[in-house]
Amino acid sequence: MKLFDGTKIPVLNRALDAYALRQKTIATNLANITTPGYRARAVAFEDQLASAMQTPSIPGLVTNERHIQFGGPNLAAVQAQVEQPPADANLQGDAVASGMNNVDLDQEMAELAKNQIRFRFSSRIIADTFRGLQKSIRGTQ
Repeated sequence: MKLFDGTKIPVLNRALDAYALRQKTIATNLANITTPGYRARAVAFEDQLASAMQTPSIPGLVTNERHIQFGGPNLAAVQAQVEQPPADANLQGDAVASGMNNVDLDQEMAELAKNQIRFRFSSRIIADTFRGLQKSIRGTQ
């Protein structure tokens, strides 16, 4: 059993990884804004996290690594995934298409701002968690 498995640290770690991946994906979308036929990509994370949190939990204790894990949702196992748009999608049908592809500058910049807020919030929470651990170790308030 790892030290921080029962805390929020693994989930926050996955969230920071997801937000970093989303940052790269948005940057790729913006870099390809004038590429003919390019389809904007997105990162799926929050929906997977929400569905994992809605899974009913049954308390259980695994005492050996070979035992079958059961119990509450394994939130640390939720992975962010880049959603690839369908290859045969018709670009002319997109209402916000730039004429060459479906990358919308305003939408991407809004997603970038939301992602930055999420990343800062998650990093602040994890920093506060480690500060609290340091205070506990030192015995200070």
